[in-house]
Amino acid sequence: MLIAQISDAHCRPEGVLYQGVIDSNALFAAALRQVAALRPRPDLVLFSGDLVDEGSAAEYVQARALLDRFDLPLFVLPGNHDEREAFRRCFADKGYLPSQGALHYIVPAPGPLRVVALDVTIPGEHHGRFDEAAEAFLEEALRREPERPTLVMMHQPPFSCGVPYLDAYWCQGGERLAALIARFPAVERLLCGHVHRFMMRRFGGTIACTAPSTTSAIALAFAADAQAASYAEPPAFLLHHWRAGPGLVSHLVPIGEFPGPYDFG
Repeated sequence: MLIAQISDAHCRPEGVLYQGVIDSNALFAAALRQVAALRPRPDLVLFSGDLVDEGSAAEYVQARALLDRFDLPLFVLPGNHDEREAFRRCFADKGYLPSQGALHYIVPAPGPLRVVALDVTIPGEHHGRFDEAAEAFLEEALRREPERPTLVMMHQPPFSCGVPYLDAYWCQGGERLAALIARFPAVERLLCGHVHRFMMRRFGGTIACTAPSTTSAIALAFAADAQAASYAEPPAFLLHHWRAGPGLVSHLVPIGEFPGPYDFG
């Protein structure tokens, strides 16, 4: 089973640049084209938050214009830059998002691998929280099929990465989440976005990883007095390949056209 994960597109109204310098809409369109061109084609595509930049109606119109040309099964979660109710309305026709409250759901798609989506965003805030409602939803989902291989998707990562201006906006409640996941060894991966970088670490007996942004990269700086900054680094997405026996292998895939192919060896 092949699952693509894209994240943090930060779509803007048509003709408007992200941060005044980056055409985030064009970069998102390029990412969608590259994912759609994969062979074999992914069974699922997951979007792990920050579809738009300011939560405006015009941004969601632009995002849907891009996504409506995309013909793979797509399942989305909001991020801290999304406006939850506008996001809900944007995808109401898809039928899998709850009609009220936080947007927790189980991906309604066939296949050996299950995906549980957790909306850990807090309206009006940049950090997230794994609260009691999210805990109850996840525990019930995992108890229902405790041996089924599972991916858990959320936006803000629930761990410190050492970059001070990212750690200020992590997902609170990570210790409780780690303790819950540790009780269910069938959780293959915890998938996040938010940080505009690829990161991975052990978490609750599984592996947590973050997807890069299709738009920009947040500066990787560990000094306590480091100033927040971002760069127009090459965008990328993650490709998760699951097979019975070996389990899940995750790949970082740069977005773009590159010289090659050359002889191997």
